[in-house]
Amino acid sequence: MNDENRDLPRPVAATFEPEAHHTWREYVTSRRALVIIGVLLAFALLAWLLTPKATTAPAGGRFGQGGPMPVVTATARSGDMPITLIGLGTVTPLATVTVQSQISGQIQHIAFKEGQKIKEGDPLIQIDPRPYQVALEQAQGALIRDTALLVNAHVDLERYQTLFAQDSIAEQQLATQKALVAQYEGSVKTDQGQIDSAKLNLTYCHIISPISGRAGLQQVTVGNYVTPAEPNGLVVVTQLQPITVVFTLPEDEIPPLLKQLHAGVALPVTAYDRSNTRQLATGTLQSIDSQIDTTTGTIRLKAIFPNIDESLFPQQFVNVVLLLDTLHGATLIPQAGVQRGAPGTYVYVVNSADQTVSVRKVTLGPGDPTNVSITQGLIPGEVVVVDGADKLKDGAKIQLRQNTASAPPGAGHAQHAGPGQGQSGGKRQPRNAPGVG
Repeated sequence: MNDENRDLPRPVAATFEPEAHHTWREYVTSRRALVIIGVLLAFALLAWLLTPKATTAPAGGRFGQGGPMPVVTATARSGDMPITLIGLGTVTPLATVTVQSQISGQIQHIAFKEGQKIKEGDPLIQIDPRPYQVALEQAQGALIRDTALLVNAHVDLERYQTLFAQDSIAEQQLATQKALVAQYEGSVKTDQGQIDSAKLNLTYCHIISPISGRAGLQQVTVGNYVTPAEPNGLVVVTQLQPITVVFTLPEDEIPPLLKQLHAGVALPVTAYDRSNTRQLATGTLQSIDSQIDTTTGTIRLKAIFPNIDESLFPQQFVNVVLLLDTLHGATLIPQAGVQRGAPGTYVYVVNSADQTVSVRKVTLGPGDPTNVSITQGLIPGEVVVVDGADKLKDGAKIQLRQNTASAPPGAGHAQHAGPGQGQSGGKRQPRNAPGVG
């Protein structure tokens, strides 16, 4: 090193202070920890606000933990359960006639009122008969003329036969006279046919009702000129008494139905309105179709009704209930008493000794919207829960909301159901069915 550089000032090195460095790092670390803790506390508060608050179950809650459960019960009874088949039908008249004129002419008179009940043979419309009366007189005149010619030809024929026997005339002249007689005979028959035709046309001028029924709206008025080819006819007459209903049933119902028909049983049929609440008429099954409709899997049937009060109207849609059979002495309970779950179909039977319920598995029979028959698992006189069952389990304590009463007879239409296929009546079933005790 040169001596010249010895006197120059040297750069001062940075002084490292370990204590100050550690203080700054601790400050940054502690501040970051506080931020993280704050964020975690915010998330915890938000989660606490969004979490549903648990409430204390009141006394008498689910499964009767706080006391006996209030329920409604009914007593199983013995009664008759009708087995029926239900279908949708259309009222179809036995006869519907579109009245047409068989001749051409002008209408002179209309003898009915729209919607009027008429009988077979009652006058409906009068067509001007004068043209056909003139035709009749002409045919009668022609008959008189040709008859006279025929008589004269017969006289000549007798004369010619005498002359021919005397060999006074040729055989050809006799043959010509015989042909003339035959010709006049034909003319007489033709004239008679013309007379009969004219008389028939005169009869057609008086249009009468071909059936008994109700007259519809008239399609023509007085003064109209009508022909035998009127597109809408003159009036439509529909028979109302008796009347039929054509309805359909699923093909699965055919075997029990045929069994009853082959036994010669007259099956009653009841017709209800579209809402299925009002009974319209009662009748009997008349016939069954010869084949199944493959597109719908149904078969058509026809029932006949006297329709005395005319409650059934042509082309009306009705609900049909066919009484197939009646199950006598069946054990009946309300549909609301039947529960469905893991055990299958079951009921809650009330133990009168300690006011508890027991789960009882049952087998269902035919039912209607109100009641259902029990074929196994229950006997008449036993009490079952019909309201409040969704809050029960096997062995739960109960309290009656009303006095135990027998199930009332069903007011609805019975439905055909095989064993174990009774109707539930739309009752909501518990989500978790209890096990059979």
